[in-house]
Amino acid sequence: MKLFNKTVIIGTGLIGGSLGLDLKKKHLVSMVTGFSRHKSNVELAKKSGAIDCIGSSLEVVKDADLIILAMPPEANINFALKIAKKIKNDCIVIDVGSTKREIVSKINRVIANFIGCHPLSGSEKKGATNISAGIFKDSVCIVTPSARVNKKALNRVCLLWRKLGSKVVILSPEKHDQVLAFTSHLPHVVAFSLINAIPDQFLTLSSGGLRDTTRISASDANLWSEVFLSNRKNILFCLTAFQKKLAALKLALERKNRKLLTNILSAANKKREKLG
Repeated sequence: MKLFNKTVIIGTGLIGGSLGLDLKKKHLVSMVTGFSRHKSNVELAKKSGAIDCIGSSLEVVKDADLIILAMPPEANINFALKIAKKIKNDCIVIDVGSTKREIVSKINRVIANFIGCHPLSGSEKKGATNISAGIFKDSVCIVTPSARVNKKALNRVCLLWRKLGSKVVILSPEKHDQVLAFTSHLPHVVAFSLINAIPDQFLTLSSGGLRDTTRISASDANLWSEVFLSNRKNILFCLTAFQKKLAALKLALERKNRKLLTNILSAANKKREKLG
């Protein structure tokens, strides 16, 4: 069942390329064209079968039915502004980034049928070398439409994600950023800070626990700098909440209060079980 005819993916790294691969394998689109600032990425995407052809300029968007912005937040906004007057009136534009308030606000001013999307399917890896089929299956995709979006366009986008195997959750852009600040952005802040706090000479004596806890600190520094800044207020709020929890644990240690320490750890155990 084809939902779209021509699809253009701008940014053919891990998420963009994997999305193109699944769209083609599931026959949800007729043709996928890739466009990237990085020549090696788009060439690898074509070689892997994620796209059918490579776009040489932004003119490639003129006859597209679906455009997927799969770059860092600022780049997504800049490209959207560049293509706004080139696309068809009924073209649907989505992004796949991890912050939403700023991007939805800015792009919806120039593209009525822009729908923010955030598939919770990424990893610390990046680039077209890590393109993989099936990463959206059994995952969650948060969709953040504005009030301007046509309902038919929204339904098509939600159906697309469901066809890819994702559970669709609809949130406002503001609520999305509040929630993801806790569930995604704060863990990255903690992982980056934790690995930086450990003396280099101790790293060779680390256990699997350190590797597990700091895995996401291998994520792309430029991308996550943008994410942190674009959701700065929410992340600062989360950091304050985290600091309070850390301070409580520190106080229990300072006072040698075994009961309080055990209660803190037990509460964490119970909450972690809810993740499955």
